[in-house]
Amino acid sequence: MPGKAPSFETQALREFGEVLKGRRTINLYLHTPVPRQLVLDAIEVATWAPNHHVTEPWRFLLMGEKAVARVVDLVREIVTGTKGPELGDFKARAWAEKPGWLTVTCQRSDDALREREDYAACSTAVQNFMLYLWKAGVGSKWTSGPITRDPRFLEILGIDPDKEFVVGMIWFGYPKVTPEQCRKSLDDVLVDLP
Repeated sequence: MPGKAPSFETQALREFGEVLKGRRTINLYLHTPVPRQLVLDAIEVATWAPNHHVTEPWRFLLMGEKAVARVVDLVREIVTGTKGPELGDFKARAWAEKPGWLTVTCQRSDDALREREDYAACSTAVQNFMLYLWKAGVGSKWTSGPITRDPRFLEILGIDPDKEFVVGMIWFGYPKVTPEQCRKSLDDVLVDLP
């Protein structure tokens, strides 16, 4: 009908909203491997994130067994050095149980505004990756802790800190436990300006 706004209340839109609202950070995973093609499809979808001037500033490092083992050894070494061997071993065991590992980096830029925009684009790409997996029943956790800035971590992954920086390391797998979560109401976060 001409002049009439299309209805936005559709089943598909409601389902999409439920995917967005339903995603959770997952800490405990089943030992079931995630199909490689699903992960590759999620990375491809991630590259469709909005990015200013189509800079496509991201790089995705899908970590295999050898890289993961080296990172687990590094986290054991770091935690042992600061909190003792018992906690170092505990942390290493917890990390070793993560079934899937992806690190996302962002290109550096001499232009501070562009680097900030590129970081935002990479963050959006990470969200695309996580949501795509979530729709397929695969959970994830985005971490950007101190290890992601440690020169030894960068060396393990072949990251040149003069050319790129780590946006985050994403663990993924089929959830063992999906936590409940609440968010602030729209009234608490919305400022409706005249």
